[in-house]
Amino acid sequence: MNKKLGLAVAGALLAVASSAQAGITIPAGDWTVDLGGNVNAFYSNVKTTGSTSNNQIGTGLLPAAIGIGAKSRQNDLDVAFQFTFFTGTSSGGNTLNGSGAAAAGKALDSNTLNIRQAFVTVGDASWGSIKAGRDLGVFGSDAILSDMTLLGTGGNYTPGGSSTLGRIGQGYIYADWWGQFAYTTPNWNGFQVTGAVMEPVATATQTNTGDLMWQGKVTYDFAANDVTGRVWVSGTTQKLVSYTAEGFDVGAKVSYQGAQLVGYYYEGDGLSSVAATSGNAYARNVLLGALNGSLSGTATKTKDSGGYVQATYVIPGVGTKLGLSWGESNSTEATGSNQNSTDTWIVGAYHPLTKSLNLVAEYSKATNSYTGAADVDVKTTSLGAIMFF
Repeated sequence: MNKKLGLAVAGALLAVASSAQAGITIPAGDWTVDLGGNVNAFYSNVKTTGSTSNNQIGTGLLPAAIGIGAKSRQNDLDVAFQFTFFTGTSSGGNTLNGSGAAAAGKALDSNTLNIRQAFVTVGDASWGSIKAGRDLGVFGSDAILSDMTLLGTGGNYTPGGSSTLGRIGQGYIYADWWGQFAYTTPNWNGFQVTGAVMEPVATATQTNTGDLMWQGKVTYDFAANDVTGRVWVSGTTQKLVSYTAEGFDVGAKVSYQGAQLVGYYYEGDGLSSVAATSGNAYARNVLLGALNGSLSGTATKTKDSGGYVQATYVIPGVGTKLGLSWGESNSTEATGSNQNSTDTWIVGAYHPLTKSLNLVAEYSKATNSYTGAADVDVKTTSLGAIMFF
């Protein structure tokens, strides 16, 4: 993976990108300015049980993006800022459950530009760093950053938007982008702790802006000869009107030469949603990831769990990375009356044609289940390319 992936998704990606490539670095007086991002496009064929096959052209899990950041050393402090602008390569005029722009409820050329990163950091290696502004959440961040489908489309395809949903809702809860104040300790021989206070979730049924969201994470990075890896634990909690939404996760990633294994599990209450339109297979597929954020937009508390396992291998001399991934997510209302679950297999091949350009091929099969409805399979085949700069 390209180190400038961080400018496309989150500044946090810089710490976990698996290979290095500098972006466009410009010295400017006391500052070093860094410009980078990505552009990608994929053809995808999506076959859903009970409906016609759909062909799509659009963006993968990573939105196309351009980011600008700068860093400086001032008054014995490391200071930096980051802005990242995101968009898609789709015109926004298609839908998997209808016949074009009218059914999707939006017109052609409805693509939008949004800013998911706007933050400053200040710190020093002796005591750590403080972040203030909007950035990727802490809880669940390592799950999405370790997902091989960051370079592709994943098994949760959404048409006409700035990105697909990858494996979101099919093995992990979306970390999302939050206004936050976060503190990260120094790196103590691979061991680090992050604590953050974030803007609260407020929905039509669970409005409660008096209680902030709290998130935290502990990581340990290790290396021994040819073996490297990371182990992490994170959590989140926020008091809502009628219940407290909370959860935890645990994961591990181990690499040996060209092989890598990832294992991840999460569990919690009120983290996602079982809300779905009966008979609409696609809605059942995507809503089990809490599209309104990492907390439920329904009035009913949910019991949530899931995880994924992933194995990848880089072919020596060729550079092509082959990957196999399985994951599931489950969300059940507290009353037990409704349950939404999805089980997904993904295989992929990621070939670095150049140090900046990757060719990608993926196939996924997601089986979606919802109480009172027949299981629905969604099979997605994607071919495309992603370029980092």
